[in-house]
Amino acid sequence: MADDSPYIVVLGVAQDAGYPQTNCYQSHCMRAWQDPDLKRLTSSIAVVDDEGMRKYLFDATPDMREQLFRLHEMAPDPEFTLDGVFLTHGHIGHYTGLMHLGHEASNTNNVPVYAMPRMRSYLSDNGPWSQLVNYQNIRLVSLEDGEGARLSDRLTVTPMLVPHRDEYTETVGYRIEGPNKSALFIPDIDKWGDWKMDIRDLIRSVDYALLDATFFADGELPGRDMSAIKHPYVAESMRLFDDLSDTEKSRVVFIHFNHTNPLLVEGSPQQEEVEARGFRVARPGMKLPL
Repeated sequence: MADDSPYIVVLGVAQDAGYPQTNCYQSHCMRAWQDPDLKRLTSSIAVVDDEGMRKYLFDATPDMREQLFRLHEMAPDPEFTLDGVFLTHGHIGHYTGLMHLGHEASNTNNVPVYAMPRMRSYLSDNGPWSQLVNYQNIRLVSLEDGEGARLSDRLTVTPMLVPHRDEYTETVGYRIEGPNKSALFIPDIDKWGDWKMDIRDLIRSVDYALLDATFFADGELPGRDMSAIKHPYVAESMRLFDDLSDTEKSRVVFIHFNHTNPLLVEGSPQQEEVEARGFRVARPGMKLPL
């Protein structure tokens, strides 16, 4: 594989509200309030192609300001440019970082924002996001389910509709194809059985699968009926993926952890269990060559 191959870099691993979460002063959050090194930014990845100094962000999180700085540190260029933002859906951790592109902030010029039809309409028709469009801080680029967006002769990104809580927009995951390897990015989805696709077949078809791991197991939210929260628990996903080969299991990278998820804690028994069973846990700065 060539040294200049494109690659994915993990910029954040936490659920929409980050870690620690606002108004959470329980022990699992207090450890991170008291030790800044334990804080985790909201779930996001970037694709970097050093050929042409191209950088593409997947999800615009409330932590985007810091994430873009980290991306610039990892892939510096004389004048930082962002060649595109791919949005998965209209929940707070996945699009509200666009505010950092507005005229009160970096005042960007026509940054391409790739979005599905309902997401495009939502951004175009509702302030303050419509101001970004009207001021040409962003330029909306149309995506359609299953149709690949060819970014270069080395990179193609294809959206796929997934079932989720779609109050304002549809929800998609992405298949990212580089010159040598490919990846899935599905940070939010309802139970795997609610989807028309078999996630196991998709895992077998790629080299990496960055998948929704919002909650580790049932009972993680005391006092709440978690059956109404349809994310696939990590414990469920591992059971479903148990028939994958060891090589296929190693492709699974769990990401998008709620502040209650023990996978946020380095060395936790749950983290050790995931890795002992052959899966991986996303960590900030993780690089996956394409």
